[in-house]
Amino acid sequence: MSTAYRNRIQEFKVALAEEKINLKTLRELCFNGIPFEGGIRALCWKILLNYLPVDQTQWESFLKKQREVYSQFLKEMIIQPGIAKANLGLSREDVTMEDHPLNPNPDSRWNTYFKDNEILLQIDKDVRRLYPDMAFFQRPTEYPCQLILDPQNDYETLRRRVEQTTLKSQTVNCNRSGVTNVSSPGKALNLYPSNEYEVLPNGSEAHWEVVERILFIYAKLNPGIAYVQGMNEIVGPIYYTFATDPNSEWKEHAEADTFFCFTNLMSENRDNFIKSLDDSQCGITYKMESVYSMLKDKDMELYLKLEEQNIKPQYFTFRWLTLLLSQEFLLPDVIRIWDTLFSDQDRFHFLILVCCAMLMITPSQTSTPS
Repeated sequence: MSTAYRNRIQEFKVALAEEKINLKTLRELCFNGIPFEGGIRALCWKILLNYLPVDQTQWESFLKKQREVYSQFLKEMIIQPGIAKANLGLSREDVTMEDHPLNPNPDSRWNTYFKDNEILLQIDKDVRRLYPDMAFFQRPTEYPCQLILDPQNDYETLRRRVEQTTLKSQTVNCNRSGVTNVSSPGKALNLYPSNEYEVLPNGSEAHWEVVERILFIYAKLNPGIAYVQGMNEIVGPIYYTFATDPNSEWKEHAEADTFFCFTNLMSENRDNFIKSLDDSQCGITYKMESVYSMLKDKDMELYLKLEEQNIKPQYFTFRWLTLLLSQEFLLPDVIRIWDTLFSDQDRFHFLILVCCAMLMITPSQTSTPS
């Protein structure tokens, strides 16, 4: 480790040691990259994503409250109707004359459960293939959710819920445009061969299962947007950063902290995932066109070349902008880019600058950017 790097780490430690953190100073430090050592990056992200207050004296009570809230979400939203243990297996208290699996009433817990399964199947498919070139998400977490895994509780893992779900209707995958890709239930249930992933022992769960739970709870709490394919690519780097924190006290609560940081980030980015807002000033179409407008100012020759070849910005900038470049680079590079992105107060304008720069340094100006 060079002397300059050690000095940089010390600068962060000094900034983070203040009882009331100077956010302007911290942003300036983070803009040029955040060290991983000592859990500095994970801590800075929690502050930059407006999760932790700048007043450190509030952290203990704030974190305690937030983690209790998340535990309550788990209790309320991952209880399967019909999972309550029957006395000696002879009765099913959840199945009544008023509410049962065939109840068409929109307020039925069973009806809600089956609708949730449609979302869950899409999430499950996406999180299982999250960063397939890395083993991390397939490995067991050191801190599995005991509330879910404790056999004394009437909760089940989402993985088991997916495995046990057999829909009698066709399975649908949803994206920003609505319903797409209709497939038979048999085909859907055979998407994941049993030997594709390591079978973990009872009481363990893989990191991808934690990510799945975060996304499912987010979808339940935000029914207007629910889950859209690509959200897994945004939550993945945040969870990885928190779950690899060298400070075990923080790492233990990576799931809850990731959920709230992801929710805060999505509150700024969610309009990109809502198709009805595409053509508004806050929608994705406006932002894609902004990339070309900026390119026109910075490199007229390249702009005219792309226009001449009828290469529209939506061909490539849609993914760049909605997923915050998370699919364009390897995870370590994505994390480094996000250091700067999160530290910029006008972070989405900065993202447009990065997209413009990516176009300008494309090796061949006559080829389609990818």
